[in-house]
Amino acid sequence: MNIAALLTSAGINIVVCVVLFSLYSILRKQPSNVNVYFGRKLANRGGSKNLDLSFERFVPSPTWVMKACDTTQEELLDIGGLDAVVFSRMLVLSIRVFSVAAIICTILVLPVNYYGHDRIRKDLPFESLEAFTIENVQEGSRWLWTHCLALYIISLTTCSLLYFEYKTITNLCLVHITGLPPKPSQFTILVRGIPWSPDDSYCEAVKKFFTYYHPSTYLSHQIVYKCGAVEKIKECAAAFVFFKTRYAALMAARNLQATNPMLWVTDQAPEPRDVYWSNLCIPYKQLWIRKIFTWVASFTFVLLFLIPVTFAQGLTQLDKLEKMFPFLTDILQKKFTVQLVTGYLPSVILVLFLIGVGPMMMLLSAVEGPISRSSRKRSACYKVLYFTIWNVFFVNVFAGSVISQLSVFTSITELPAQLAKAVPTQATFFTTYVLSSGWASLAFEIIQPFPLFCNIFQRLVLCSGQDSYNGTLTFPYHTEVPRILLFGFLGFTCSILAPLILPFLLFYFFLAYIVYRNQILNVYITKYDGGGQLWPIAFNTTIFSLLVAQIIALGVFGLKQSSIASAFTIPLLIGTVLFNQYCRQRFLPVFKNNAAQVFIDMDHRDANCRRMDEIYDQLHSAYSQFSTNSTQSGCFGYPGDRERAQSRPIPIDMERGKESIKQDMSWAIHR
Repeated sequence: MNIAALLTSAGINIVVCVVLFSLYSILRKQPSNVNVYFGRKLANRGGSKNLDLSFERFVPSPTWVMKACDTTQEELLDIGGLDAVVFSRMLVLSIRVFSVAAIICTILVLPVNYYGHDRIRKDLPFESLEAFTIENVQEGSRWLWTHCLALYIISLTTCSLLYFEYKTITNLCLVHITGLPPKPSQFTILVRGIPWSPDDSYCEAVKKFFTYYHPSTYLSHQIVYKCGAVEKIKECAAAFVFFKTRYAALMAARNLQATNPMLWVTDQAPEPRDVYWSNLCIPYKQLWIRKIFTWVASFTFVLLFLIPVTFAQGLTQLDKLEKMFPFLTDILQKKFTVQLVTGYLPSVILVLFLIGVGPMMMLLSAVEGPISRSSRKRSACYKVLYFTIWNVFFVNVFAGSVISQLSVFTSITELPAQLAKAVPTQATFFTTYVLSSGWASLAFEIIQPFPLFCNIFQRLVLCSGQDSYNGTLTFPYHTEVPRILLFGFLGFTCSILAPLILPFLLFYFFLAYIVYRNQILNVYITKYDGGGQLWPIAFNTTIFSLLVAQIIALGVFGLKQSSIASAFTIPLLIGTVLFNQYCRQRFLPVFKNNAAQVFIDMDHRDANCRRMDEIYDQLHSAYSQFSTNSTQSGCFGYPGDRERAQSRPIPIDMERGKESIKQDMSWAIHR
């Protein structure tokens, strides 16, 4: 691929972005689209539609960009919860890291790559992109120290920023726990694997067990029921058990309750809004079978996905493509066709096939049996992340190697050398992938094509009126977090090998910061908060990306016969591993378990304020299975409750009460 092909891909994506962003700026001003582009505000406040037919409604304007940038972290926390803040800080971290990487690699690495070999130079538009990669540097070149220095600067910058981010987000999590009103989950555990008895019901068995073994701290319990279209309500072998203090609930959730670990299994209960009710009745002994099934199904899906990946990679090897399909020779001789096929189509084809990955992994994660919606989305996030990194990076690298060399590594010991050979040659594909899957995906994200189509279809075809579409969307963390981390992975692995990817990547992160904040503020509804549990995923993936980049660099330095650069890379690898272990010991336990010290202090505070009786009165109703929890108030707090309390009045008459009930029923249907 040459510069002209890359510019063709960039030009197509720039046109798509400009058109869709301008169209969004106009569509969002139309009263008929308020349900599409301001769903969160309508759900929280109710909405009034401006019917002003002024000319300004049909002119693009950047006001939404300024609003997204001006929103403070406190406002974002109140609107979207801690997950939204963590996601926003991931983008800020990426901007900071790759700003440093872009500056360093442009100054140090890029000139060395381009002038690293005596060769006949072409006009810049027809210059091969491989001329800007480390592949163009001569073996044994004394200038390879610039690549090693750049790798050191990028690694040290990333580790420093990761440490301060981990520390900041950990403090945010602690403040988020202690600063908000009490949550019912803090006093509640979920008990599964309740043994069946012919003499007692599950409800009676739970009461007898906890009154005997936890007599001083047990408060009450709520049994979980299985209900379907045909079968009547019957009890499940699961229950929510309430305790008098947070510390008592914490200890009961952590400790083994019976000599048989498969019976009386306890976990900290999720928030009422976060409970995945349909999975609570799954027999506990069945969960390990479900997990095996989901991972086998995921692995099978990965294998099947090799077909479109190999096909997409074949489009980047035109010489091999002509040999396999001679009838395409005349078509592939045209300049624009070559630029389109090599610079745009491969990444677009891969992006189209990847659309179905998110829903598939969410389905598999639901089958796995999680007890909360946030854990289901977090499990799907892991699966999508593994899937995309493997298929977009490793499979593309090795598929390109197979196509060009008709061979691939035969043993695990050849993996670093194989990566060192293949990654620089595939870096151009990754650059076009950033354009197609990055820039264009943000444009489609902000335009919301599916909800927009549903709204137009219901209004114009079904003639249902302006309020026909009432979609309630939650933020798709399970697809967007892996996308951000994948681009970070590509940035780290290609930074010193092919620095041309960095400007395109940096622009993506800037654009993503604006777009996603706008969507959180206006579109997506926060039904539950995962408590910032996405951050360990981001941290672990970033460390993994650094290690892979350093291993590839070590292999490249070996192939280029630079013993000094290779020797200096080994301490960097060891230091990164030690840094990872320190952070895992210092910060990760806070995300896995609640601190007893924090819960005891909160118990003393509520006891001194005489709030315990009020908390006890609302615990049982908080986990009522047959009523909605979307309008829980009183002493319990949720993300966005402050804003809703200030903007939506309490129903004081019959009509307002009916409207509130309708909203509650809508939430219950769509949850």
